[in-house]
Order: sequence, then structure tokens, then C-alpha cells
Amino acid sequence: MPRLAVLDLDGTLVDSVDDLHASVSHALASLGLPPRTREEVRSFVGEGARLLVARAIAPRDELLEPALAAWRAHYAVHCLDRTRPYPGIPALLAGAGRTLAVLTNKPGAMARKILDGLGLLPRFTAVVGGDEAPRKPDPTGLRELMVRTGASPAETVLVGDSRHDLETAAAAGVRAVAVTWGLSSRAELARAGATTFAERAEDLAPWLA
Repeated sequence: MPRLAVLDLDGTLVDSVDDLHASVSHALASLGLPPRTREEVRSFVGEGARLLVARAIAPRDELLEPALAAWRAHYAVHCLDRTRPYPGIPALLAGAGRTLAVLTNKPGAMARKILDGLGLLPRFTAVVGGDEAPRKPDPTGLRELMVRTGASPAETVLVGDSRHDLETAAAAGVRAVAVTWGLSSRAELARAGATTFAERAEDLAPWLA
């Protein structure tokens, strides 16, 4: 079993789609752009704030900077309005015996604010955001976490809900566990190469405890 478990945030630890959708809606409305549905925004999540907003405003690429600024200002205030841990996650983390870290494409300060607001931040040795290391699927952030904690690839597992997580794990030579409650279906994860799945938070216990 691994000594280091690195977990994704959105779609793995927390359900944040409603707050992300609300902030995208605010940004679009502030620029007079048509709204996006919740499911559209859900499909845009996972590759960082800039790409989230860029996809939402497409094809009005020239409005990216003001849209991103409006999104950031709104999300900084409202990122905990409806965001919650997935069922079983707090108990899972409380019982973990391994070193835990978060690697997310969300900006690091926002990730830490969310984890802190939900009472989960003390469970993690480190939280690395997409503005603090190259975004996944680049494995740099994962490798830095292994160096920081003294864990080898064989002692590390990456838990996530997207093909980017799977590609990151493969690039770093670590085991990947795909969760099926997040932003990608089991079928999508299988097509992306997943072979180990967690259907419930409790299924992750052997990798963390």
C-alpha cells in the first residue's frame, strides 16, 4: 500500500459544480453574454479557471480577461455557498493513516480556502494548485509532492475523477484510482485507461488507511 495518497479536489473530494456555475453565470451576465446551463459548466470543469471561463465565453475570446476577473471576484466570495464534500469523504480522511496531499488544477489559494472552510485542510500535508505547478496532466506537481514527502512512485497513489488525473499518474509512474462519483462516468474513465475504481468513498479506504 502507498505511503502517499494524492487526491484531486473538484469531482473527487468536493462537489463544487453549483458554485462554479453561479460564478460563471455572474461573469457572463456582467459582460452581457448568454448564460450557460449547469451541465455545460460541469463539462467545462477540470482544467483550471482560465479554461473554464474560456469555454464558457466561447466564441467571444476577446472577453476572456474581463470575464476571468469577474469570475474570480465572485467565486472568491461564493466558493463555499453550496460546495460540500462528497458523502463519506470527511470520515475517510479522518481515518487515513497515509500522508495525504491535494493536487488540483484549481488555483491553490481557492483550493485551500474551500478545504479550510469545510474543515478538511488540516488532513493534508500539502495542497498544490494549477497556478503553483504546471496543470495536470503535466506530472511536475505530482513529482514535487513525492519529493517533498519522500515517497517513491511505487509508494504513491493518485486518486481522481478525470482522464487528466489518469494521464498524470501514468506520466509519473504511480498507481491511479478512479472515482466514479465525480465529473466523468465509469465508462469514460475506463476508456481513458482506468483499471482500479472506487464507487463510494469507503472503497478508497485501503489506499488511504
